[in-house]
Amino acid sequence: MSALPLSTRAPLDRLGRPLLDLRLSVIEACNFRCGYCMPADRVPDDHGFDQAGRMSFDEIETLVRGFARVGMRKLRLTGGEPLLRKGLPALVERLARIDGIDDLAMTTNASLLARHAQALRDAGLQRLTISLDALDAALFRRLSGGRGEVSDVLAGIDAAERAGFAAIKFNCVVQRGVNDHEVERLAEHFRGSGHVLRFIEYMDVGTCNDWALARVVPSRELHARIHARWPLRALEAQYRGEVASRHAFEDGAGEIGFISSVSAPFCGDCQRARVSADGSLYTCLFSGSGHALRPWLAEGDAGFAGRLAELWRQRGDRYSKLRGRDPSPRRHVEMFLVGG
Repeated sequence: MSALPLSTRAPLDRLGRPLLDLRLSVIEACNFRCGYCMPADRVPDDHGFDQAGRMSFDEIETLVRGFARVGMRKLRLTGGEPLLRKGLPALVERLARIDGIDDLAMTTNASLLARHAQALRDAGLQRLTISLDALDAALFRRLSGGRGEVSDVLAGIDAAERAGFAAIKFNCVVQRGVNDHEVERLAEHFRGSGHVLRFIEYMDVGTCNDWALARVVPSRELHARIHARWPLRALEAQYRGEVASRHAFEDGAGEIGFISSVSAPFCGDCQRARVSADGSLYTCLFSGSGHALRPWLAEGDAGFAGRLAELWRQRGDRYSKLRGRDPSPRRHVEMFLVGG
């Protein structure tokens, strides 16, 4: 299938934003129970392992081809924990062949990565983002709901490096009084590694994480702490809608980033859609409900693309910009359904 010129296929939403980035969940299940995403007291251990409602690889391929037809260029596989999806390298190989996708990535907690890194790289996966909220073994175990060992994550990172994954991104969600004392340790660990550590402000995503503004550590505070020890200089954004503000260590030891979704919202430039494992489209991380896409997949990637374009043109989401202005309760989709 030859690609159409971008100008003829890229719909714009009501705020003039194209659809360039898709976060696609391949499974709802996760082997961790992190409190800000999938707390153990709210989500049972067997959640998401039922295959009945999950999109097949054929459906996923048709869906991704349709998204590519309307301009999507960056595809990120998410979960839950995507490495729990059986046969994932085979899916990656199919998606890597789709015309128009410039960037094929995956977000993972990396606890299972050691056994899969080489196969994923061979299948065509280009980039990795790894969630890592602490290096201290006891704290890491507690933050993962007693399910994870940081040694497994570090082994997964080593395997990914051997497989040829470079410039891995590491995401750390910082919570005051929980793991904010790990910030400098994490920064020191990844300085000079060739990888990029990003600190994320704790967000009010979903309904089960008991979010409180008091636990948010603003990026400016983290920046000041790191800058005091290792001077930083700001870097230009690489593209419109980039979520992280980028900074380089003045001594040449690499790059670090800050994602300030609470203290400095950036959603006015958001070019991202999310699709859950059951095929529902969420046009915002803070959406209250999704749009079922699977009924349209029978029309093929071209027919599906037409329907998707019309749906995208109706989008006007900018929740983070409006946070706090509407006092009425609002139910958000859970993070583990749409991959964060």
